[in-house]
Amino acid sequence: MSSQTIPVDPFDYVVFGGTGDLAERKLLPALYHRQIAGQLSEPTRIIGASRSELDDEGFRSFAREALKQHIKDDEFDEPQISQFLQRLHYVSVDATSDRGWDNLSTLLKSGEDRVRAFYLAVGPSLFGEISERIRGHKLIHDRTRVVVEKPIGRDLATAQALNDTIGQVFAEEQIFRIDHYLGKETVQNLMALRFANALYEPLWNSAHIDHVQITVAESVGLEGRAGYYDKAGALRDMVQNHMLQLLCLVAMEAPPSAAAEAVRDEKLKVLRALRPIDAGNASKMTVRGQYRAGASAGGAVKGYLDELGDADSNTETFVAIKAEIENWRWAGVPFYMRTGKRMAERASEIVINFKPIPHSIFSASAGHVIANQLVIRLQPDEGVKQWIMIKDPGPGGMRLKHVPLDMSFAQSFGVRNPDAYERLLMDVIRCNQTLFMRRDEVEAAWQWVDPILKAWEETAQPCQGYTAGTSGPTNAIALIERDGRTWHESR
Repeated sequence: MSSQTIPVDPFDYVVFGGTGDLAERKLLPALYHRQIAGQLSEPTRIIGASRSELDDEGFRSFAREALKQHIKDDEFDEPQISQFLQRLHYVSVDATSDRGWDNLSTLLKSGEDRVRAFYLAVGPSLFGEISERIRGHKLIHDRTRVVVEKPIGRDLATAQALNDTIGQVFAEEQIFRIDHYLGKETVQNLMALRFANALYEPLWNSAHIDHVQITVAESVGLEGRAGYYDKAGALRDMVQNHMLQLLCLVAMEAPPSAAAEAVRDEKLKVLRALRPIDAGNASKMTVRGQYRAGASAGGAVKGYLDELGDADSNTETFVAIKAEIENWRWAGVPFYMRTGKRMAERASEIVINFKPIPHSIFSASAGHVIANQLVIRLQPDEGVKQWIMIKDPGPGGMRLKHVPLDMSFAQSFGVRNPDAYERLLMDVIRCNQTLFMRRDEVEAAWQWVDPILKAWEETAQPCQGYTAGTSGPTNAIALIERDGRTWHESR
């Protein structure tokens, strides 16, 4: 089975921060992969924009090195590389002044008939100034979009202010707030599993599901993000956006169609139905952690405070939360979320734990009947496993065995799993906002997260230490085990 690639309309992608880390690691490789897949139409251009004093050839040299480092050797096809590099242009632009903007305007005039996307791969403090100058130099037409990366604020007030700033320049339908987790193949397969199969949706409720677990574990530490991370912490960095978006896709009602607004309307309802967590229940519903010195696959690693160089930091590198959704479908079903750095392994997965059978007809000698699980793996090996009970083959009586029906997407379909940015970058060009966050979604997520942050501050809830290379603090284990459940560990 092969996948079908549909070319998109010709476009100009202007990447502010074009020589930055995100462009190097993700954006340029993603656009190159769309090139070799045959998705880029002529005369598509990719325009880097930053303060660096480069010309077109300098930017192309930068891009060639980025591709050498971040794509596989067998994907480095010289004719394709040459064609891709010819699409690249560069303009030295200062976001805080008018320097270089006339040059950008002149370059874009030759593409007035194309889709025009501005990717703001810069800090949020520059979103407003760049947006104002885009408008001031009359670079917006009816096929213009703007892409903004997280963080969208650090609380509700700053998120609203940032949305106001961007919204004064661009219409809401032109704004694409990107969350790369939503571009993962498995996340979209969650939609297909739920809404394209009669098997799951009738069981997708509190009558049949015992609880849900969402885990996003990272094995790495700060990786050069110390300045940002220590001001954010795991709750702002991961829960407010990535994990709540995954929770919404698991818990939302069936939309009337797959149209962007229909899907986003249902996600918003989930966010608004989350039971509040505040100073009255935060100590029971949340756990904060911070990694200490330990070991990873690469050997001994420093603790967070040593890595940061600040012995007084109380920033959490791990969060576990017991969330509850107050509606008919999910009443009484807890959603356990956990995320952390320097964990035992890099793994992101959603585990749907079904209720046990009400009565076993089998004798004790047959073995214990284990409740069914649906494990949706986002990384590193994308796929779905449905754990079921079967008879162990062979003579000798009834022996029950818990086994997975395994679907690895790469193996099943014989194609490479595209990086999430590949899909999302093309969805911007197609003007498909299904996998992007609407303003009211972002603000509803902050409305739930803000009281947790406030509760931690008011109650001085401490960060529990955990050894690097483990599964987090013991309090996180207690959070779920006092409900008679246990965290799922990968098998």
